[in-house]
Amino acid sequence: MKTVAQLAEAIWAARQAGCTLDADATVGSPDLATAYAIQRALLGLRLAAGERVVGWKLGYTSEVMRRQMGIARPNIGPLTDRMLLNSGDAVHERLVQPRVEPEIGLRLQTALDARHAPADRHTVAAAVEGAYACLEVVHSTWTGYRFNLEQNTADNSSAGQVVVGPRLPVTDMMAAGTVAVRLHDGSHHTLGQGVGADADGHPLDAVARLARELAVFGQRLEAGDLVITGGLTKACELEVGGRLTGVFSFGDAWSVDVTVRRL
Repeated sequence: MKTVAQLAEAIWAARQAGCTLDADATVGSPDLATAYAIQRALLGLRLAAGERVVGWKLGYTSEVMRRQMGIARPNIGPLTDRMLLNSGDAVHERLVQPRVEPEIGLRLQTALDARHAPADRHTVAAAVEGAYACLEVVHSTWTGYRFNLEQNTADNSSAGQVVVGPRLPVTDMMAAGTVAVRLHDGSHHTLGQGVGADADGHPLDAVARLARELAVFGQRLEAGDLVITGGLTKACELEVGGRLTGVFSFGDAWSVDVTVRRL
């Protein structure tokens, strides 16, 4: 039986080499607590390599993503500085099976600690600096995206890279739930559509969930953290030579685009 540290090292080595592994053969069937222990050990390897935590992701906050992947409940995972991309950038070549999900990102201006105060839609809104158009580029270490919740959690909820696009011109964070999103390819063929409320009922509620989950581990959200609140469409494959664009809009008032490429 491999230790938590050994399992994290196996995932880290595969990600560094740009290869995939069989989930069952590699980690078996850990419980959720063990899966998060593996995730924390994996983060430790990232930090030892010089990466730093800049935020968090929530996975499976929308019904469309839970249905696509056969996952019953959300999970969380840290984001590091080396995962971040700007709109129009190409994904790293080590991401050998990348998929893309449009997400609303919320950046905090103050820390949020659910150990000491309730975390709800209103307390999160007060802590948020702004909302951003984001594309999460998921990349599973597990071959063919064949995994269960615990295996996916151990693999940092398939976090690969995050494209951080323009700030959304939302003056009232409560309106983020009605922001519409459309994912399309280079020919403007629509691949999926959703709204902010598809993420846990509201992006602010998703962040509140994250704050409560972190409190269980004795952690808090820090000022400056970026939280991507969950895929609002199904995850779509990013093919070699392709590009995908997320269009975020609020009626006829405004529209914001964010794009990612694969060389």
